[in-house]
Amino acid sequence: METTLRTLMTLAFTGLLVLLRLEADRFGAAEYAAADRDGERPMVRRQLAWYLLGIGLVAMVWIVDPAPGGQLFLRVGDVGGAILWGLLLGGLGVGLGVLLVRRAPGPFRPPDEASYRGAVLTSVGTALVDELTFRGALLGLLVLAGVEALPAIVIQTLVYALATRLGLPGRDRMLFARSIVIGLLAGVATLATGGIGAAFLGHATARIATFAATGGKTTGPADRPS
Repeated sequence: METTLRTLMTLAFTGLLVLLRLEADRFGAAEYAAADRDGERPMVRRQLAWYLLGIGLVAMVWIVDPAPGGQLFLRVGDVGGAILWGLLLGGLGVGLGVLLVRRAPGPFRPPDEASYRGAVLTSVGTALVDELTFRGALLGLLVLAGVEALPAIVIQTLVYALATRLGLPGRDRMLFARSIVIGLLAGVATLATGGIGAAFLGHATARIATFAATGGKTTGPADRPS
């Protein structure tokens, strides 16, 4: 009975985390929310509120984790493996950033220096919440439920890609494809290392590289969710 209750509570908190990711744009924590339709950058307080909500929900998942010994991947995992996989994923993220630069029209214009602090906060903070949610809680629940490794990785990747809203009309298809690639490889890295350390390192690097490549200009007014 206690295990069943813990499982239901874990599912509920994980569902809230996915819903919170859907609202990342409203809090200025989404990748495409570096600037709003009026060109104003999101308020740091709103971003911090999103991160605190995310970390709080993850903490609740950690507390009610139904698996003995905490089998959800809410940990760093093997440190050596995390570093190797993190470097691989980070290198891939940098490569995708270069592709974004090459396919962008007109000459490349790097972001202004003042924007980097907020961009790093968004990149690192959102990557952490994403990995705790999708490669930590969600992937862990799927594996715990007996789903085979490959289907579990694909399922969490699809949920992640939908939650980022990068597949909406008008958004850059390269960024959507990148979210699929990150989801798949981060899932593989998580299962290989037993934690989200590698996935977080690679994801954060990829997001920072994307910002440097695009200057945060990943959307326009027409493609924002209603």
